Amino acid sequence: MKILVCISNVPDTTSKINFTDDDTKFDTTGVQFVINPNDEFGLTRAMWFKEKQGATVHVATVGGPSVEPTIRKALAIGADEAIRINAEPTDGYFVARQLAEVVKNSGYDLIIAGRESIDYNGGMVPGIMASLLDMNFVNTCIGLEIVGNQATAIREIDGGKETLQASLPLVIGGQKGLVEESDLRIPNMRGIMMARQKKLNVVEPVDAPSLTIDKKFEKPAPKGPVKLVDPDNVGELVTLLHNEAKVI
Repeated sequence: MKILVCISNVPDTTSKINFTDDDTKFDTTGVQFVINPNDEFGLTRAMWFKEKQGATVHVATVGGPSVEPTIRKALAIGADEAIRINAEPTDGYFVARQLAEVVKNSGYDLIIAGRESIDYNGGMVPGIMASLLDMNFVNTCIGLEIVGNQATAIREIDGGKETLQASLPLVIGGQKGLVEESDLRIPNMRGIMMARQKKLNVVEPVDAPSLTIDKKFEKPAPKGPVKLVDPDNVGELVTLLHNEAKVI
């Protein structure tokens, strides 16, 4: 089985976020970038297929040279080969179009992408890829088993879970549940050294439009003042909730 894991290069959740050019561009100064968490769950599941079923695992991302440390981490975790599409990721359609071009004629049986990235939260890429490639697609996937050419996937739905069966090739929009956080892997020294010897292919992008434009970014409003109420003073708490917070 040949697997492609799509990696997004996103700011660490502890980063301080700022914008430039009249709040129209994200300021990357001093920001640490990491593998998108939803993608990391997918990568870890792909490594399970590699170890248990002998799968070959490739990773791909869209970005300039600055994303290479992130994709090298994926190689250090255990991916066999990496692909960097040499373009700035402008929107979900553009990214999906570039990744779909990599998949075409490459013989991938399974494409795993995160259901969304934690920076723009668009949730578009895996679904658009599946449409462009005319492949089966399961989103919000929290469980995946493959036997032969058949996949059994579990996905989250409103109020519960749904179990589906689909034939390969298949596109997955994954999230926590494909593996648990305790299963995520930290590259060891041997993996880091081996990653330096693994192939990282740089390919040029295909011509594709960006269908959305970021007009302006706005930070959430700062938190308001907090009132502390003595735990024994239930009456005051009820009065504040009723008269000030107006939630009861």
